[in-house]
Amino acid sequence: MTTEAEDQQREFVERWRDPAYGCFSSGHKFCRNVCPVMQVTQNENHSPTAFHANIVAMEQGALTVADVAEDYVHCTQCGACELRCPNTLMAGDFYRARTRTVDVVKAMRALAVDSGIEQPNWKRWVEATVDRKNEPVLDVPVAQENVANWADGLGLGVGGETVLFVDCEAAFYRTTLPRAVARILQKGGVDFGLMREQWCCGGPAAEMGYVARSREFAVHNVADWRGIGASRIITLDPHDYITFTEDYPKYFGVDYEFEIVHITELVAELIRDGKLSLMVPIERVATYHDPCRLNKRKGIHKSPREILRAIPGLDFRDVDHVTQWSYCSGAGGGLSIERPEITAAISQQRLDRAAALDVDLLVSACVWSERPLAAAGETRDIEVRDLMELVAESAGLEVTAVTT
Repeated sequence: MTTEAEDQQREFVERWRDPAYGCFSSGHKFCRNVCPVMQVTQNENHSPTAFHANIVAMEQGALTVADVAEDYVHCTQCGACELRCPNTLMAGDFYRARTRTVDVVKAMRALAVDSGIEQPNWKRWVEATVDRKNEPVLDVPVAQENVANWADGLGLGVGGETVLFVDCEAAFYRTTLPRAVARILQKGGVDFGLMREQWCCGGPAAEMGYVARSREFAVHNVADWRGIGASRIITLDPHDYITFTEDYPKYFGVDYEFEIVHITELVAELIRDGKLSLMVPIERVATYHDPCRLNKRKGIHKSPREILRAIPGLDFRDVDHVTQWSYCSGAGGGLSIERPEITAAISQQRLDRAAALDVDLLVSACVWSERPLAAAGETRDIEVRDLMELVAESAGLEVTAVTT
């Protein structure tokens, strides 16, 4: 008789053996060069190839999930390894379907949680999120009744066909960002409202392995959207965007009927169509930090640059698209919660690369990236700002923070 844990491990191995062998048999390991965690730790156990090799070893009976669960903490789920795989580059979509490292990491973390192997900081974070319905943003009081306080004085209503979803970090900590986004949308003539009761998107819980908890948040949010007649959801955070376009469709299948739009795509369109004018010069020297989930995993890299080039006075210094693959803030995939020292080192490395361009401003389009990047920027005298805050400034919109 096998135990339930053994049955779960066997099912996991059967599900992921083909991608694992596809990676293991190639043996190239080029992905290690672009992995932000590997660049810092130099530990082979933290490499994408090791994540796949572990599954091969599990099939052979040499390892169990308990032996390897901690290895899979060391991943931001940025997706750079999948892009860098030479087999992906040479064989296109066929091999891309076989190099699914992000999905493998998420699945292994879920298996660990189901097997009773939990990382202490992730467990506390998810429990606090379940309790408050929003993530426990550091050093900020989080409560459901305060989730829309950022919108005070903006005249926003509830409901409508288009809803603005504001992630936990922006809603409670970086309130200037959602206020900037709201004022931009208002000036651009976009009719939108808010949710009746917005919960966390659930994406972070799923990334840490707590899939059942993630589904609970998804069920609530989708019911709220349907209840207020929403059909289009605007996101300002790439983490929400990827959760709504990848996790939610898996949860709801063909019954998931919503259009998900990231704010950079919409704002670029407003500028292009002449509905939003950027007239105030911003005399800064800047480069752009591609959020991993926006660029590497969803292919959105043109619209942010289109926006930056539309800002008068801005000296925008870019690097080639492929180079961006190895750039990361280190904040994703729960790494900053369980291994904050590695996140700090990755962010510092990112600022070092920005400094090499002789800039004084690093622009991001991911609010979760901005806190660790800003801390690293202080050592380099480089300011970190969100793209939408720059757009609001150049559009002549005054944006002030509110206290939650």
